[in-house]
Amino acid sequence: MEWSPRGGGTAALAALGVVLGGAAVLLDPLGRVLVGAAAVLLLALAARDRLLRPRLAAGPAGVAVRRLTGTTELPWARLQVRVRDTRRLGVRSRLLELDTAAGTDDGGRPRPEARREPRWPRPEARPELARGERDGVLPEEDGVLVLLGRRDLGADPDEVARALRALRPW
Repeated sequence: MEWSPRGGGTAALAALGVVLGGAAVLLDPLGRVLVGAAAVLLLALAARDRLLRPRLAAGPAGVAVRRLTGTTELPWARLQVRVRDTRRLGVRSRLLELDTAAGTDDGGRPRPEARREPRWPRPEARPELARGERDGVLPEEDGVLVLLGRRDLGADPDEVARALRALRPW
């Protein structure tokens, strides 16, 4: 299954950006800068939406998320799927959270796939290990956190989370 921003919304962003760009020509210098910047921003968002299609794709191996820096593959074995519901300044937002980090969840409980091996040598014994450095090289990341909203997905994050849980192989 695949999820992408809605085509109509992308087209509306592009059209509004073109209209604002045309209107910027008719304004005073300060207005040109402000309206021109808004036009560039809208056109950049429309281009991003068009280039990053599909934004989220689920397959037998896991979930693929397209970003400006490339596609990130999230394997099913480490993937935690949640919907974050937050309220700020009276506005409610819902985000689909895809997390592959090992460790504990928000309730302090260990995740099923959390690594249980001891850390040796102990970080106190070598100060460079306390920073996460090993032989002068910082370790690879422990996981990936991806947050996608309704606009990124083109669908309600709850529906996408239910679909991803249904697609999970186990």
